[in-house]
Amino acid sequence: MENLEKRFLELADRAEQRFYTTFSDFLNMEEESVLSALHLNINYCLFGGYDGAERCIAAFGYDLEDAEFPISIIKAEPVSPKFADKFSHRDFLGSLMGLGIKREVLGDIVIADNIGYIFCLNTIAEYIVGELSKVRHTIVKCSIAEALPDSVVKKPETEQLVAASERLDVIISAVYNLSRSAVKELFIARKIYVNSRLCENFSYTPKINDIISVRGRGRFVYNGVIGKTKKSRNIISVSVYK
Repeated sequence: MENLEKRFLELADRAEQRFYTTFSDFLNMEEESVLSALHLNINYCLFGGYDGAERCIAAFGYDLEDAEFPISIIKAEPVSPKFADKFSHRDFLGSLMGLGIKREVLGDIVIADNIGYIFCLNTIAEYIVGELSKVRHTIVKCSIAEALPDSVVKKPETEQLVAASERLDVIISAVYNLSRSAVKELFIARKIYVNSRLCENFSYTPKINDIISVRGRGRFVYNGVIGKTKKSRNIISVSVYK
């Protein structure tokens, strides 16, 4: 992680000294957590190409509201949909790795109606379009999409749940219907993140609008306590990405 921290500091220093926006490669949640733990002299923000993206690029600079992230979206679809394999995230990732493409230049891979939408750095987009011709046993055609179709973007679903307290482990247990021991194992395995920062505190009380990510399960936004049951248990509201 020392090299990663050094890279973040270099990007931040360059942005501060030269007054322009610098960008990282795509980061996973653990790398995003390393970034959030640093005390930088300049602002940064994370974006993965669409709201709710898990893998994101960090932008460093003074004016980030209009930052143009170097992200392209590749649409990969079967040439003959009727005879195509049923694709998974792993299928697309395996095919891309087989082309010698490094993971850090790739963002999320979203699959809808057996079509893959691959987020990547601009610098690798044309290569993927020209070289990705087969996923599993299926011939695919690739093109650059201007945006992820609205019908593909998963909107969070707001739910009301009962929780004994506002402790993070209790809330995660309620959201994913897990035993407290199972949630404890997730903490021990370092799979719980709050606002892209690793959280190892079982009893942490999330704030309203905190984004809780559970690796292997998904993520949700904590909306707070909205009432009480007859037995004085909390009724909480969460917005879950499914």
